[in-house]
Amino acid sequence: MSLKNGFDDEEIISDINMTPLIDIMLVLLIIFMVTSSISFQQGLGVDLPQVSQKGEMGEDAPRAIIVTLTKEGTLFMNGKKVALEDYQQQLTLLLKEMKTTHIVLEGDHQAQLGTVVNLMDQAKLAGAQQFSIATESN
Repeated sequence: MSLKNGFDDEEIISDINMTPLIDIMLVLLIIFMVTSSISFQQGLGVDLPQVSQKGEMGEDAPRAIIVTLTKEGTLFMNGKKVALEDYQQQLTLLLKEMKTTHIVLEGDHQAQLGTVVNLMDQAKLAGAQQFSIATESN
């Protein structure tokens, strides 16, 4: 007595095995998730002030140095921590190196206004001529 599985021995099974395809798609999804999260880690976790309208920066916007002030008073220039005493000197060097006069001030909404004004004053002495303030729109 022989058992039959519904297929003849010579009949070709044309079903696609989906398991390897699903495995490949999951691996690609994991790779995409890891690489996309790396590009978003550039920010420093600063709680920017809110505004009602978003400003427009065109594609021809000049290169700028991003100066970040946290609510604790820690200062960063283009993501690198800088001591407040060394700010003007390092900013002068960076302005010359990047060949720009544009500064983007990015400060936590709880940062002290006096410190921000001091940073702007030192940036002017270092050679900055254009200032922008980073905000988030509602």
